[in-house]
Amino acid sequence: MTSVPLFVAFALMTAVAVMAVLWPLSRARHARGEREADLAVYRDQLAEIVRDQAGGRLSPEQAHAARIEVSRRILAVGGEQAVKESASPGRRRAAAVVALVLIPLLGVGLYARLGSPAIPGAPLAERLSAAADGSDIAILVRRVEEHLSANPNDGQGYEILAPVYARLGRLDDAARAYRQAIRILGPTAEREAALGEVLTAAADGMVTQEAAQAFAAAASMDPRAVKARYYLGLAAEQDGRRADAAAIWSQMLADAPAGAPWRPLLETALARLGVQPPQPATPPLQAPAAPVPPAAATRGPRVAPDAAPGPSSADVAAAAQQTPEQRSAMIMGMVSRLEERLAAEPKDLDGWLRLARAWSVLGDKAKAEAALQSAKGAFAGDEEAGRRIEAARQDLGLGG
Repeated sequence: MTSVPLFVAFALMTAVAVMAVLWPLSRARHARGEREADLAVYRDQLAEIVRDQAGGRLSPEQAHAARIEVSRRILAVGGEQAVKESASPGRRRAAAVVALVLIPLLGVGLYARLGSPAIPGAPLAERLSAAADGSDIAILVRRVEEHLSANPNDGQGYEILAPVYARLGRLDDAARAYRQAIRILGPTAEREAALGEVLTAAADGMVTQEAAQAFAAAASMDPRAVKARYYLGLAAEQDGRRADAAAIWSQMLADAPAGAPWRPLLETALARLGVQPPQPATPPLQAPAAPVPPAAATRGPRVAPDAAPGPSSADVAAAAQQTPEQRSAMIMGMVSRLEERLAAEPKDLDGWLRLARAWSVLGDKAKAEAALQSAKGAFAGDEEAGRRIEAARQDLGLGG
């Protein structure tokens, strides 16, 4: 089937627009005949008023008022309408000239200036068969959909397509794609959290039951999955379980590094609940599951002291069941193990800063200052380490 050239389509659309303007202008109005008919009716009404007054059916005052009203209508029809009609032919001719000449000329001029008449046509079938250049997202999505229709068990295809659907606002399609990816490739924390997120977005921010199940599955696979934990807190807030929401978000803040981009979001959420966010200046210590070999303690990227990892979920749960004396003993055990490790491997600046912060939290400022002095000695000549040590001293309120 041969496609109609674009300029032909535009010409037809212009012709329709012109006819829409000319049609009401070209119709015969028969205005004069209509006016005469109206005047004849009003004259009959005047004659009837005279007859009713003569027969006693109208008082002189009523007859006088009726004659005034009918006379006003006669003047309106015979005077004002006549003036309008005398001027209407010129106006109609001007409107016809505008419709016939100016509208097409304006349209052609705008298209010549702003359009691209030299670009050849690109029917959908040709674009689908052409080599992909990445510029037309709709075409790329269509090709992936056709591929999945022919290969319905291609889990990777669904996993690629799902986030594209989400960016395009096709949230229901995104949810279906994530479900298929989970069915074929198996559940992971990332896939479950992504499914829950699009389900929540499709429900205008409400964490539905299916979304909550997806987030719970993600959190069970990865207890530190930020997205899943945040939405589980949001689900608790929406269900009216404010204490549970506060506990989830507070623990996330305790686990989050100081520069984590999601910290402001959590602080805002806790403020909404009226809960004071935990201070990042006093992060909890973490007890290692087993003694850390000195060589292993020096591997991995260096992080700021505020970014030190906190206790695991199991540690927190165990500490909650302990008496204050047992918790104090546990903390002192952590501090002692940390001191022993630093004595064996003093080139661990983050460890010294954590130790100083721990002693400061326990109220022993002297030992906190001693830890910083030990760090200063271990990193003598290191300007960056010296700045971090002095910054920690200022944060902890220790003397110079």
